[in-house]
Amino acid sequence: MNEGPIGIFDSGVGGTSIWKEIYKLLPNENTLYLADSKNAPYGEKTKAEILKLSIKNTEFLLENGCKIIVVACNTATTNAIAQLRATYSVPFIGIEPAIKPAALQSKSKTVGVLATKGTLTSHFFHSTSENHAQGIRIIEQVGTGLVPLIEEGKAQSEETEALLKKFLEPMINSGIDYLVLGCTHYPYLIPTLKKLLPVNVKIIDSGEAVARQTRFVLERNMLFNSSDQTGRHQFFGNADIRTLKSLLDDVDAKIEVSQLAF
Repeated sequence: MNEGPIGIFDSGVGGTSIWKEIYKLLPNENTLYLADSKNAPYGEKTKAEILKLSIKNTEFLLENGCKIIVVACNTATTNAIAQLRATYSVPFIGIEPAIKPAALQSKSKTVGVLATKGTLTSHFFHSTSENHAQGIRIIEQVGTGLVPLIEEGKAQSEETEALLKKFLEPMINSGIDYLVLGCTHYPYLIPTLKKLLPVNVKIIDSGEAVARQTRFVLERNMLFNSSDQTGRHQFFGNADIRTLKSLLDDVDAKIEVSQLAF
C-alpha cells in the first residue's frame, strides 16, 4: 500500500504546479496525475457538475491504487472536497487560496485575489476570508478566459497579457501589496504578472503549503514509501496532451505522459 502513488487531479494542466512542489519535497514517492482538460475550466460549472467530475476523477485514481488524493484544483476543493472526504476512506488534501499568509503580511491592508468564479462564489472561500482576513480589504477578480489560454499553451501570449492587464488594473489602483493566486493554473502566469505588477506587490500561491501538508498527512497515516528508489510519475490527459508535456519539460524525473479516453 505504501508504494502506491500519490493521486493528483485537476481540471487540466494547472495542477502540475502543485505536482512540482510535491515532487521537490517527496522525490521517492510515486505519483499519478489526472488532467481533466476535456472539462476545463471547472470554475464556470455548477456545484453539482463539479462534484460529479470530482467523484469520477477520484474513482479513476483509486482504481489505479492511489493511497492519498490531492485535489489540485481550487474550484474542486471549495465545491467538492467535503463530500469526497465523507464518501471515501483515503486521505484528501485540498487547496485553498493563500489568503491567511497574505492578510497577515500585508502592510497596505489591501490584498488582491485572482481566482475562478467557482472559487470566489463558494461558501468555503467566503468563510476563509471571514476567518483570516478581518480588517483586510479583499479585491476579488474572476480570471475569466485565463484557464483556456493556459490549456492551449498560451500562458505567455499577448492575448493573456492583455487580459491580465485588464484584471490587475483595479487591484493596482486599490493599492494591493499582495496578489493571491486562487487557481493552480495561475502560477504559470507569474512571469507576465511580475512584468505588469508594481515591484512592491508580492505574488503568493498555495503550492509549497500543499506539498508540506501532503508530507504531514503521509507521515500521520504511516503511508511514506519506504523504497529508496526515485519515484515513478504517470500523467494522464483526456484532451490534447502537448501542453501537459511541455509543462513537464523542465523536470528531471521518470515521467510518462499518456492520452486517456476518459
